[in-house]
Amino acid sequence: MSQTFFDPSLENRPIRDTAYETLKHAIITGQIPAGSRIVETLYAEQLHISRTPLREALRKLERDGLVEYVLHRGVVVRAFTLEDIDEIFTIRNAMMMLILPSIIERVTDEDIDKLNAILKDMDVAQDAEDAEKLAVYNRQFHGYIEHLSDKRRILRVIDSQEEYIIRFSAVTIASIVRRSKAHQEHHEMVELLKNRDLEGIKKLMQHHLDESKETCLAAVKGRGF
Repeated sequence: MSQTFFDPSLENRPIRDTAYETLKHAIITGQIPAGSRIVETLYAEQLHISRTPLREALRKLERDGLVEYVLHRGVVVRAFTLEDIDEIFTIRNAMMMLILPSIIERVTDEDIDKLNAILKDMDVAQDAEDAEKLAVYNRQFHGYIEHLSDKRRILRVIDSQEEYIIRFSAVTIASIVRRSKAHQEHHEMVELLKNRDLEGIKKLMQHHLDESKETCLAAVKGRGF
């Protein structure tokens, strides 16, 4: 295997955590495709670790549902199912709704200005039908709103699901850029935040997140991950 998955930013972490995060990222992003065997000797050599921390990482990946032990094959990367995708979006969306009161309490006029600046970039990408840039700005926009909250434990749960959602969203970019209503909702969100309208943003955000999940599920239905 000539390809390496090691991220230098993880080098100060415990070995088992480094192995876990490195393999998790490679699986989620498709660098290690579904159906691939994780041969302990090869991956231990590639990650420059012993087989003991690698096995600990694999057990954790199994608990995450990213790998499974298959008779006569060993450890194999699982394909994501529609049920997996539905569950991941459901977790992220539910957590997002929980932090909205904190966001309303903490948002400042400076935050509104920063969100409007991101929206200007999104407007340009939307008008140009540049789905790739729009996807990046969309993540910046939602990420900024999420981290206005002071609910650190909930934010960790949201962030833990985000890497998965970015992977799934890769197949929905064309759908995103065509959803002009979804983009208009971003402008409405900023107005509601500006007015500190908690009930209004709860209603709009719930609809926006549900639509995002359903769009992704429709796009990936029948496709393998």
